[in-house]
Amino acid sequence: MTRYRYRRRGRMSGKEGALAVAAGAVLAATVAHTAVPALTSAAVPAVPANCATSAVACGEAMAAARGWTVSNGQFTCLNELWTRESGWNPDAANPYSSARGIPQDINGWADFAPGDIPNQVRWGLGYIAGRYITPCRAWNHETADGWY
Repeated sequence: MTRYRYRRRGRMSGKEGALAVAAGAVLAATVAHTAVPALTSAAVPAVPANCATSAVACGEAMAAARGWTVSNGQFTCLNELWTRESGWNPDAANPYSSARGIPQDINGWADFAPGDIPNQVRWGLGYIAGRYITPCRAWNHETADGWY
C-alpha cells in the first residue's frame, strides 16, 4: 500500500532562505568532492524504446543517461523512492493531495499527462537533480522526513 504525504510548497521566510543559501554553499562544496556525475543539459535523457512497455525499464535507461546506475547505487535509490511513492504507476493519484504520476508531482497533471511514462520520468529525474542532486539524497530525505 502506498503511503501518501503532504509536500511543503511556497515561499520561504527570510530565515529559511538564509538557511537554504548556507546549506547550498555547504552542499556545493560537498558535491565538488563526490564521484556523482555533474548534471549538464547534455545529460537530459532521450526517450528509450522500452518506455512504452515498462516504466521501471524506462526509468533505469533514462537515469543511466544521467550516470545514475545500479552499479553506483543511484538507480537502486530511485527505484526504492518511486516504488514507495507510486509503485511506478503512471496514473497514480494521491488521494490526500494533488500529487500525481510516477514521481508524485505536487502540481498534479500540469507538468505531464496521465500515463505518459517518458515525460513523467524525465520530469522526476529533473526534479531530483535540481533539488537533491542524486536519487540517494532524495531517498535519504524521503526516509528521514516522509516526503521528497
